[in-house]
Amino acid sequence: MSVVNDVLLAEPRGFCAGVDRAIEIVERALTKFGAPIYVRHEIVHNTYVVNDLKAKGAIFIEDLAEVPPGAVLVFSAHGVSQAVRREAAERGFSVFDATCPLVTKVHVEVAKLHKEGYEFVMIGHKGHPEVEGTMGQLTDGIYLVEDVADVQRVQVTKPDKLAVVTQTTLSVDDAAEILAAVKQRFPNVREPKKQDICYATQNRQDAVKILAPQVDVVVVVGSPTSSNSNRLRELAERLGTPAYMVDSADDLQAAWFAERHRVGLTAGASAPDILVQQVIDRLKAMGAVSVRKMNGVEEHVQFPLPKGLK
Repeated sequence: MSVVNDVLLAEPRGFCAGVDRAIEIVERALTKFGAPIYVRHEIVHNTYVVNDLKAKGAIFIEDLAEVPPGAVLVFSAHGVSQAVRREAAERGFSVFDATCPLVTKVHVEVAKLHKEGYEFVMIGHKGHPEVEGTMGQLTDGIYLVEDVADVQRVQVTKPDKLAVVTQTTLSVDDAAEILAAVKQRFPNVREPKKQDICYATQNRQDAVKILAPQVDVVVVVGSPTSSNSNRLRELAERLGTPAYMVDSADDLQAAWFAERHRVGLTAGASAPDILVQQVIDRLKAMGAVSVRKMNGVEEHVQFPLPKGLK
């Protein structure tokens, strides 16, 4: 069986500004208020990050009934519905909102256009917490479509006063295809001023488009629940390169690299660099002699922390 010779690192990869900020909010809250800090939903979709914060005293919950009165509560990076916000206020929790500012931007747009009488088509994955949060900004008048077939079936009541929003972590190409179908069916639909798909999702997908044709196999570091990590694996496969997603270096299988000398390596926006380094170490143990970084977009985005944690 052949061994791995070269590893090519996608650039950019790994943590984005929204994930950095969300994790820092939980860590700062723990430092300031002491454990436990309650977090609604996994702060970001990564097993290593969640376990690390659990060890420091964060308790992850889905139902606010699990949070004792007067506790400190953090909303995850994916955002929450208005109903969750109201319940948290009614129960008197001390709330810090780690919703990614790019998700908040979508929520603000929905609220603004709703006041102007618009209905919405949302492109996204059913059951994903970000989708539930965005759709939960309204009590009605927002319709989820997951694919082109859904677009043909959806029944809106205001076809001439319709706006479209998308989950921020979708496949750029899939979202464009679904959006085209929406525009074909509803020619007057209003699009966001700036694409909802986040800069980090776009940049990581663009990097895989450059990476995949240059290698024999692609490894994506990311947890199974991570939408943007799943999209990276799918994209590599769509480009004709076998691709696998790993939660950690322990998931790597030697059989994946049989007769495949060049490995492309990337990581989803919620995967920490320590996991990438561990995968590189494992690939070196399998024989990799060179590890090279691709040229790529440099990201300098930073988001401010909430008041009270700066």
